[in-house]
Amino acid sequence: MELRTGLSKLRKGRLLRRVGLGVKAVALGAALVAAPVPGAAETLADALVLAYRNSNLLAQNRALLRAADEDVASAVAQLRPVINFVAGSSYAIRHAATDSLTSSARITLDVTLFDSGAGRLAVEAAKETVLATREALRLIEQNVLLGAVQAYVAVIRAREFVVLRQNNVRVIAEQLRAARDRFEVGEITSTEVSLAEARLAAARSALAAAEGDLQVAREAYKAAIGTYPGQLASPSMKPLEARTLEAAKAIAEREHPAIAQVRHSVAAAELNIERARAAMKPRITGSLSTQVDSLGPWQNSAGINLTVPLYAGGGLSSAYRRAVALRDAERANLLQTTLQVAQQVGNAWAQLAVATASLEATDRQVRAATVAYRGVSEEARLGARTTLDVLDAEQELLDARVAQVSARTDQLVAHYALLSAMGLLTVEHLGLGVATYDPEAYYNVVKDAPSRAVSPEGRKLDRILKEVYGK
Repeated sequence: MELRTGLSKLRKGRLLRRVGLGVKAVALGAALVAAPVPGAAETLADALVLAYRNSNLLAQNRALLRAADEDVASAVAQLRPVINFVAGSSYAIRHAATDSLTSSARITLDVTLFDSGAGRLAVEAAKETVLATREALRLIEQNVLLGAVQAYVAVIRAREFVVLRQNNVRVIAEQLRAARDRFEVGEITSTEVSLAEARLAAARSALAAAEGDLQVAREAYKAAIGTYPGQLASPSMKPLEARTLEAAKAIAEREHPAIAQVRHSVAAAELNIERARAAMKPRITGSLSTQVDSLGPWQNSAGINLTVPLYAGGGLSSAYRRAVALRDAERANLLQTTLQVAQQVGNAWAQLAVATASLEATDRQVRAATVAYRGVSEEARLGARTTLDVLDAEQELLDARVAQVSARTDQLVAHYALLSAMGLLTVEHLGLGVATYDPEAYYNVVKDAPSRAVSPEGRKLDRILKEVYGK
């Protein structure tokens, strides 16, 4: 009898120690989640710099911008003289006469002397298109950086979930061992042991899912930033420049690249209307040529032509009406884009407010759930609570911590989404300290349509292209 009593006391002592270990494991898990990342960890700013440097999407749209720059050069070239050298030979077979071979060479110059302003308007419209394309590039930059923020935060969230799930498995494993000890001394039934076993299996399944989510987040990080994540530091939030929603919308209307892009598209459409009008007006061209052939001396000629459209089958009028319709479409697009940007700002503002309130609530939830778990665990040590009570309290604490992690990461994403909606999520505004792509460098070289073969501007263009393409 004394031996049985001593064995029972020994088992109860082991039980109390294991329940205590479960409480300590929960506290350790909280410390691991909240622990600071080492100083050498990669910061969000580092990730944004890598995303900016490695983005294929930015490289694609920079090339499209250079193509738009060349449209200005093409429009300028249309205002300049065109000089051609033409050489040829012909062999004639004549009936009942001597065959003959003649050769000739000539140089021609053709120039537009007056076109009612159509050429100048074409240049101005091309410039507005360049400005619109620059804003499109800035919009792509915002999307790339926001995608990098989302990928960075997703990895942090996935890693914290894995830590929570690992800790959950450890705690339930300890509780299962404690339940088995209590079952051995006859304090509980096998039902409570089975409940603990079921909870442990569910916890291991959730851990496997969390580890899978982490691998998915790592791949998304690689796609958005260009490298797999290492140690990641907790990101900070750049202060907002707007204290109210209306102030944020005013900034967006002034700064957002989508609105600026459409404004330049409207300007280009209005210039195209003037071009369509100019196409209906007179045009004067001049020409010079000099020619020599094998049958005679040099021949020089000069000419001037006046072209006045009298009837074009309705084509010129149709082109004018089309230009007006496109202008109206761009104006409507500007109104709609402004409305959509304002809506995006309002949505982002609301999401940030919700995430902030949710984070405050989950902080209180975690504190209350921690106190409750510790109380239930202590009562279980004294026999006043069942294993199921402890498991339920631990599950509530886990759910609270999961909700806390989600709220914290949601707040970060919502903050940067609001910056993006305001048009401020750019390398320059964030102060990332990285050399940015200069959209004017290429344009300033090609805007006057230089000849690469002979001009200093052409040689400068060669250097720029070598920097861009690395060859």
